[in-house]
Amino acid sequence: MFKHILIPTDGTELSEKAIRQGIAFAKSIGARVTAFHAAPRYHHVTLQEGAFKAVDLPMHREFDEQDKARAETLLEIARKAAREAGVPCESLVEINNFPHEAIIKAAQEKGCDLIFMASHGKSTISALLMGSETVEVLTHSSVPVLLWR
Repeated sequence: MFKHILIPTDGTELSEKAIRQGIAFAKSIGARVTAFHAAPRYHHVTLQEGAFKAVDLPMHREFDEQDKARAETLLEIARKAAREAGVPCESLVEINNFPHEAIIKAAQEKGCDLIFMASHGKSTISALLMGSETVEVLTHSSVPVLLWR
């Protein structure tokens, strides 16, 4: 049925549990997995000619590199769990301020036929105000989504 599963992580404890369950599910059906993390892009905003403008500064590239390094640490959890379970696993990091868009794009570009993710991620005030990334993936993805609670 499913042959290639995308498993996104945001680094939370629930997300780590979902990784392990997603890998166990993949093993049970003979699928391979792609572990995925979307890191935010940092923006520096300046006031120019009466308007705000986002500018790219050298330090932003440093932040991107630091986030990619952090993401690799998060993804190593998935790679290790997959190795231990004997499940083929690759990993992918994308710098993107909209994780749901990055998750959907990664699933499509990698040819995944299922997204396996935690039912909710980081619980912050901003998440309440902006909405859940999980809900956004469910709403906009053409790839089936399986939620783990």
